Amino acid sequence: MGLVDACCPVSKWCAISVVLAMLSVTTIVTLWTLTLTGIEARTPPWTSHRLPTTLKPLKYTVTLWPRLNPDPNGLYLFTGNSTVEFECVEETDLILIHSNRLNYTVPENRHLGVVSAPDGVFAPGVRLSWLEGSTQYLVLQLYSKLVKGQRYRLYTAFTGELADDLAGFYRSEYLEDGVKKIVATSQMHPTHARKTFPCFDEPAMKAVFHITLIHPRGTTALSNGLETNVTDTRISEVDVTRTTFEPTEIMSSYLLALVVCDYSNLSAQQGDTLIRIWARRSAIEEGHGDYALSLTGPILDFFQEYYNITYPLSKSDQIALPDFYFGAMENWGLVTYRETNLLYDPLTSSNRNRETTATIIAHELAHMWFGNLVTLKWWNEVWLNEGFASYVSYLGADKAEPSWRVKDLIVLDDIHRVFAVDALASSHPLSSPEDSIVLPHQIGEQFDAISYSKGAAVLRMLSDLLSEKVFVQGLSSYLNCFAHGNTVGTDLWEHLQKAVKLNGVVLPGTVQDIMNRWVLQMGFPVVTVDTTTGIVSQEHFLLSPAPNLTSPYNYEWLIPIRWMKSSGLQKDLRWLMNSTEVNMDMKTAGDEWVLANIDVTGYYRVHYDRGNWDKLIGQLKADHQAIPLINRAQLVDDAFNLARAAIVPSTHALQTTVYLSAEREYIPWQSALDNMQYYYLMLDRTDVYGPMQDYMRSLVTPLYLHFNATSGWTNVPEGHTDKYNQVNALSLACSTGLKECQNLTTSLFRQWMDNATHNTIHPNLRLAVYCSAVAAGGAAEWEFGWEQFKYATLASDASRLLSALTCTMNKTLLERFLSYTLQPAMIRKQDATSVITSIASNREGQDLAWGFVRDNWNYIHTQYGVGSFNFAALISGVTTRFSTAEELQQLVEFKQKHSATGFGSAELALNQALERTQANILWLQQNKQDVLQWFTNQTLTH
Repeated sequence: MGLVDACCPVSKWCAISVVLAMLSVTTIVTLWTLTLTGIEARTPPWTSHRLPTTLKPLKYTVTLWPRLNPDPNGLYLFTGNSTVEFECVEETDLILIHSNRLNYTVPENRHLGVVSAPDGVFAPGVRLSWLEGSTQYLVLQLYSKLVKGQRYRLYTAFTGELADDLAGFYRSEYLEDGVKKIVATSQMHPTHARKTFPCFDEPAMKAVFHITLIHPRGTTALSNGLETNVTDTRISEVDVTRTTFEPTEIMSSYLLALVVCDYSNLSAQQGDTLIRIWARRSAIEEGHGDYALSLTGPILDFFQEYYNITYPLSKSDQIALPDFYFGAMENWGLVTYRETNLLYDPLTSSNRNRETTATIIAHELAHMWFGNLVTLKWWNEVWLNEGFASYVSYLGADKAEPSWRVKDLIVLDDIHRVFAVDALASSHPLSSPEDSIVLPHQIGEQFDAISYSKGAAVLRMLSDLLSEKVFVQGLSSYLNCFAHGNTVGTDLWEHLQKAVKLNGVVLPGTVQDIMNRWVLQMGFPVVTVDTTTGIVSQEHFLLSPAPNLTSPYNYEWLIPIRWMKSSGLQKDLRWLMNSTEVNMDMKTAGDEWVLANIDVTGYYRVHYDRGNWDKLIGQLKADHQAIPLINRAQLVDDAFNLARAAIVPSTHALQTTVYLSAEREYIPWQSALDNMQYYYLMLDRTDVYGPMQDYMRSLVTPLYLHFNATSGWTNVPEGHTDKYNQVNALSLACSTGLKECQNLTTSLFRQWMDNATHNTIHPNLRLAVYCSAVAAGGAAEWEFGWEQFKYATLASDASRLLSALTCTMNKTLLERFLSYTLQPAMIRKQDATSVITSIASNREGQDLAWGFVRDNWNYIHTQYGVGSFNFAALISGVTTRFSTAEELQQLVEFKQKHSATGFGSAELALNQALERTQANILWLQQNKQDVLQWFTNQTLTH
């Protein structure tokens, strides 16, 4: 039943509102053009997806009442009213304000809203009002023009559905002591505030929000500001509590947060700031919020010092939600998280959970200044907001946990990750023209790996070449200058340029000149160093040739190169300004080698002449520690991707892994595993699979034995990244068929099955053990895992079990599991995408997952919920191993079949999947036999 049906019991004027909303567009357009006497007819403003600049919001006063029990039709609703005060910037007789899926109660004027003015000033009456669904507007045509410089008010009353679609004001559910609890919560970002109340829903339309929530007695209401008044009252013969909050700072509508829940909290005072961690009562009682509370104060202090600006709010609330689409959301003063990202249990959470909690808290708190205090004008520059927070999240987490060396992990988790996407011809620049990003799904597409990870990488590069001191000085100047306002990206470059000038930093151009090439053109370069001649050159790096690409900078970059020779001394920073230059210092003699892009501070790949490559690979085999840790990972990653681009042979890339039998560090191992994953995706359904498994088993056995001897499998190492590598050793050894490992995991899982209340498997190792045991086992192991998942009380443990269940080789179980993803009672909507893509990564589940998505696309895309599926991740995940002509044809047919329905935020991902599949087909044709021969030869020599 739709929302029109839902609103009818609420108001006797519902029928009138529906009729008004359905007024003929032709009639309305005619009326609009008639007002333009003597002027050529133009496109009506309500057909544009961008608001006109005629009105400027100043203040909202909003009251909302979410019903936490269903109505007789089984719907959960909320009712509300809003008064927005705005200033007329240019004379107009038209009010456009965003509204989506709201039904309006029509007052005595029989229109959808009432216009008034303060201080007795005349306000024109409403001539016509209607809802423009295609552009998500409430439109009010007035009898006369609003006066420039005068303030006015628009009052509306409305009803919406408190749906479980994870968007706008929505409903989340959980069980506590066997009782179903309902949470009313919100996700306004990026364009869902309009689904909660009518508002000027663009980031530059900042205003102050005065919020009141009406809620059941015994529940708690939260919003951005601190509660100022909590009063029990009675409305419409219902006992309720009315909570009023302090006005927000001036801010964008997407930062508003609303929660009604039966939660408890932990609190602490950090200077003048109240810090609270909110979660289910049982989670707080069991101490799962303690770690987050211990981190928040130090990270806030770090950012106050880093930005040189005091935290601007009176409180910092953070809340863990059972159902939440994103990992977290930086609502100003009330940050919302998935439970797995905020809650940490020292007894059952893994080392990875702990790092995730630290880095995500740091990411969200970084936004309190960069993004919230100062906000980008429009979504075309999302990258600067998200890329910056991603970069400094490593700095904040490092401050909180200095022993982790977490700053090094940006290379694996962001730079190498985004290289894979940015090397496609279907990639996109960090910043796009403002008028090219207007539709909601276009805005949604901006929140991808390019914005987050490439953004972080180029800002890290900029900080490195300026020095952190100069970078932070310019950043602080920028934030102080534009506090409470909106900016464009060039504003930051100008303030960094001022800091460059003040400190006498020598650059080959202005900050803007340098950064434009990294921001306004897609992709990145491969720098080639020929150590026989000293010639250094650059070229746009693409996994597959794409001759027709154009760029305003001809795909050339101004490239900072940090480098060293085998003597171990790092050389001065060198700039590559042209496509080809000569640097005689980079010539070598004898056994001497050159290594460029030290610690991967630059956003580019490096290629060498064959002789230098051979010397670097020889150094890895002879004494790998002579090469810096991060660069050992870089050599592997660059070699494998150069091979995928057919710049070097695949067998050359594989040579960089041979030394790993002597490597004990996590970062190079993880780099190799990330790259070998591509070989598994391409080859695990071919005759290469057996010899590849034999080679990888021989490579990992020394690492497995190392951890078996040093810590065993009931304890974990001390070092943060050593803990990760212990997991790698166990997971790879088992998946490649090392009998000792498989016997271990099967035994550990069986012990748990025999005593379900006593799990002796260390939290760090649980996912690896669960997956190995489920893969080796049958229905009994899977059913046990499913039962444990259903009754898991800690979200991180439930997440591990959910992932492990996708490891089964039983196709019947995989088909059943896929069907659960469309049943929210079985699998939460937020987890559906990851389950489907994990099944697709299982070689037994690939065809099943792809068939499932094809068969259910219309339902998933149009019915299941706008905020439920990450459509881009879904398409990318189920097509990632596509490598045959048949799969390419299926993908083409899928695109054609659903072109009318559309793909929303997955449009770009689908084009990337087509490109990637074509590249995979070509790679297999060119490399399969050579790779098979190489693995076979390696197996024979071990």
